[in-house]
Amino acid sequence: EVRFVESGGGLVQAGGSLRLSCAASGLTFGDYAIGWFRQAPGKEREGVLCISASDGRTDYADSVKGRFTATKNNAKKTVDLQMNSLKPEDTAVYYCAANTMRRRCDAMRVYEYDYWGQGTQVTVSS
Repeated sequence: EVRFVESGGGLVQAGGSLRLSCAASGLTFGDYAIGWFRQAPGKEREGVLCISASDGRTDYADSVKGRFTATKNNAKKTVDLQMNSLKPEDTAVYYCAANTMRRRCDAMRVYEYDYWGQGTQVTVSS
């Protein structure tokens, strides 16, 4: 079965950094759009970034642009998320996911993504 496993979450003070990792198995990682999403308490799940398979372009949500950076390794089937200058509003459960119907990123609609990890909690204190 296809499986995504996130790790690296934790508690950090505002302004600090955290690095999340996602390891995938059971699929050809480089063939599909890969996204990071997050869901804060009481909020809808939202897209953080998406990496297109077609050209490797990474699109970031405005809320994280300039602070978050994703790196993907197709051979190892991993994608990491370096988060810098963290803010309390970044507090959420973070998920990695694959859209097997797309190679390029478009609007990050949650319902378009087929496979999801279990999520890892990121808590940023003020």
